[in-house]
Amino acid sequence: MPSTLLAEPPLNPVHEIFHVDRVLKPEEITPPRKHKIIAVLPAYNAEKTLAATIADFPVGSVDEILLVDDGSKDNTVAIAREMGLTVIVHEKNTGYGGNQKTCYRYCLERGADIVVMIHPDYQYDARVIPHACGMIELGICDVILGNRVRSRAEALKCGMPWWKYVSNRGLTAFENLMLGQNLGEFHSGFRVYRRNVLETLPFERNSNDFVFDTEFLVQAVHFGFRLGDIPVPVRYFDEASQINFRRSTKYGIQTLTTVNKYWMNKLKLWKSPLFKPKG
Repeated sequence: MPSTLLAEPPLNPVHEIFHVDRVLKPEEITPPRKHKIIAVLPAYNAEKTLAATIADFPVGSVDEILLVDDGSKDNTVAIAREMGLTVIVHEKNTGYGGNQKTCYRYCLERGADIVVMIHPDYQYDARVIPHACGMIELGICDVILGNRVRSRAEALKCGMPWWKYVSNRGLTAFENLMLGQNLGEFHSGFRVYRRNVLETLPFERNSNDFVFDTEFLVQAVHFGFRLGDIPVPVRYFDEASQINFRRSTKYGIQTLTTVNKYWMNKLKLWKSPLFKPKG
C-alpha cells in the first residue's frame, strides 16, 4: 500500500546531526516511487508528434500512459497501439473537454494517486514530469501547471503569435486578480493533479469544449485547492495543435463568463452547478 500523499509540507526545523554523505551519496540514487502516476494524453490527429512527446518522458516517471483518441482522421490510434500505450477511442468527436472527462474517469477507476495531463502535440516538455509530480508528492501544491510564458521575448521568439501572447497575458492577469492566485499562466496544456482534486471537483458538469480547462481551475479555487506552476519551454511549430483566432476569441469570452459565474456564486447571487459538490 503506497504511503499517503502529503497534505502539506512538514515543518521539522529540529533534526539530529548527520554526515553530509547521507545527502551527497545516498544508498539509492533513484529511490522507487511510492505513488501511482498515470499520464493522460487527450489526442486528436496527433500522429506526427505523438512519438516525440512520449520519447521525452523520463524513464520510470509514470506507471501508465493513456491516450484517449477523440475521433482522429489520421493514424494516431495505430501509432499509439504500436507504441504500447493504453488506448481508448471515441468513435465520434466529443470535444476537448469531453476527451478529458474520459481521461480522468479512467484514472480514478485505475487508482491513480497523481494524474499528469499533457497534450500529445510536443508543445510541452515531458521531461519536467518528475519535478511537477514532486511538488504534489511533497504536499506543496494540489495542482501544478506548466508555464510557457517566462518572458515576452522568449514566448514571441519561439513562435507564439502576438495576439495569442496578448490574450494569454490579459486573461491570466484578470484570472489571477479575480481568483486570488499568482500563476504565470492559466491556459496550459500541461497539468498535474492530486487524486483528491479529481475526486472532489464536479468536472463532469463542465463544458466539452476548450473552456473545460478554465472551469476546472476555477472549480479548484472554489473548493480550496492550492495551485502552482513550473516553467516549461515554449514550443510553437506547424505540427503543434492550435486553435485559430475565432476559436480563441470564443474561448476568451467563455473564460470571462466562467470567472463571472464564480463570483456570482461566491456572492450568493446565482448558484452555478459548476460549484455544487459531487453527489
